[in-house]
Amino acid sequence: MRIHVFEHAAYEGIGTLADWAQENGHSLSFTRWECGECAPARASWDLLVVMGGPMNIYEEARHPWLKAEKAILDEVLAENKPVLGVCLGAQLLADRLGGPVVPGAWSEIGWHPIELTGAGREDSVLSALPERLNAFHWHGDTFAIPPGAVHGAFSQACAAQAFRKNRCVGLQFHLELSSAALTGLIEATDRFEGHYVQKPAEFLARHEDFERLRRAHFDLLDRIQKVLVLVVGGEDGSD
Repeated sequence: MRIHVFEHAAYEGIGTLADWAQENGHSLSFTRWECGECAPARASWDLLVVMGGPMNIYEEARHPWLKAEKAILDEVLAENKPVLGVCLGAQLLADRLGGPVVPGAWSEIGWHPIELTGAGREDSVLSALPERLNAFHWHGDTFAIPPGAVHGAFSQACAAQAFRKNRCVGLQFHLELSSAALTGLIEATDRFEGHYVQKPAEFLARHEDFERLRRAHFDLLDRIQKVLVLVVGGEDGSD
């Protein structure tokens, strides 16, 4: 499988997605929007993964490339191609599907449990996740669930943690992060304060949670490949 990745910050990479791709013999290619790169032809990938970043989706004045990325995402979604969005990536997808993105009531940084909704437990893709997972978070904004999408998961601080619409999946939380992958994010953050914000020493010490996160990530990617990418007979991947 050919996986193409949209990246938005050099220090916020793909984490354990690289391990899963290598173990399964999949190729990886990248568009680094913050470096002025442009996306290749959509026929050159089988799955698009849209990663996180420190910017907000409405900061086009500071990050003019956001306009071009949104236009590409509109085309990807119109063609019903498989796409996974993570954090900022999920917010971009939600926005393009009609789910407004706004500052959240709380910032979430660190380990906080998410729980699948009833619809999430029944969904053919999101049900690959544990019904309750201590997930890793790093966000301030939040999205509304797009019209017609499955509302897949929630946390105490953020009602919209996951959605799926046809062959598009959005996750507000992070499955791909390892302790090593967090170095750049920590260095780029000025302060860690808030009711749902943990200190780096606290969240880095939770080695067993990182291992559970990795397993959950691999399970979800396996399901995305099976249900959304290897679609038989041209079906749209919906339930």
